[in-house]
Amino acid sequence: MADLKQLEERLGHQFRRIELLSEALTHRSVLHESAPNHSAVPKPTTDNQRLEFFGDAVLQLALTEVVYERFPIANEGELTKLRARFANRHMLCHLARVLSLGDYLHLGKGEEASGGRSRASNLADAFESVVGAIYLDGDFAAARRFVLAQLQPELRQLEAGPDSDNPKGMLQEMIQERHGKNPLYRITNQSGPDHAKRFESVVEFDGKELGRGAGQSKKEAETRAAQAAIAKLTELAQPEPEPPQ
Repeated sequence: MADLKQLEERLGHQFRRIELLSEALTHRSVLHESAPNHSAVPKPTTDNQRLEFFGDAVLQLALTEVVYERFPIANEGELTKLRARFANRHMLCHLARVLSLGDYLHLGKGEEASGGRSRASNLADAFESVVGAIYLDGDFAAARRFVLAQLQPELRQLEAGPDSDNPKGMLQEMIQERHGKNPLYRITNQSGPDHAKRFESVVEFDGKELGRGAGQSKKEAETRAAQAAIAKLTELAQPEPEPPQ
């Protein structure tokens, strides 16, 4: 595992209890593997699942506070939608990759061999665990500063308010991050009289359909297709079932 001192610099937080950061980066697979009796390195006794649980709550509170403060005229539904843009596994995985958390994960041999350092669920869990570790090592203010620092580029995009929500832009970012290409939109059907047109759109990538949508304009149909694709990709990014131990 890489030097935690280097990671502290990336996180912008110097730990008084470095064991909290180590715990935040320890995957549960480590505890299920038997360490040799002659090993000079003691086997960890705690994984990051408890810190992940704790960090999720801290993250939700920090995000709730920031959207509440920055958008004073937004209603409950709009605030919930804004918070969800940041508190989803795709975003958390992206933030973990920016910090290179995968390089610092402590994994069991099997998890390591199966690509655990780049697995989206492991990275998202690690980010939440780090948030929890910073809170416990410092306080809520420290955890909040960390969260806001990581989200500054995304928060700047929301300065125009809740109406700046852009499903097509979000989908494009998701596809470009993974594949370096853009999705393709096609209008598959239009019907109705001129004063009440109905358009149907499909969004595709590499010849595969990602989502469909319909609306009274081409733009609305494409937006709804993008929303359907985001929902599908988000569902696919949920944690994989754990293999039997």
